[in-house]
Amino acid sequence: MALKLNHVHLKTHNPKKTAEFYVENLGATVEAELGTNGYRLDLHGLKLNVTTHIASQTREQLYGMEHIAIDCDAGELDGLVQKLKANGTPILEETSVGGGRRVCFFEGPDGVQLEFIEMKA
Repeated sequence: MALKLNHVHLKTHNPKKTAEFYVENLGATVEAELGTNGYRLDLHGLKLNVTTHIASQTREQLYGMEHIAIDCDAGELDGLVQKLKANGTPILEETSVGGGRRVCFFEGPDGVQLEFIEMKA
């Protein structure tokens, strides 16, 4: 059996605001509106479903997730962080990880944490 990633699902109180955050700050594109529930986004090849709780699902539904990591090219991190700051996005941590790569953790809607990882040239 071949497995592959289908999507990451973000559940939020405000799908429109959350989708706008990913479009405006991270360059996601809207692939589809999911009825009155929310949106399907393409975040540089990662499919994100952004919805409210779905009434037809009977299991316990939670809001948010831990974090999404996004690679950026060497030299781009500072500009991306400045854009986040200008948009009022909370910056949680700026540090370095293995191989001396710089990273920035920041907070998206509903407390979802995101991370930019600067890739070496």
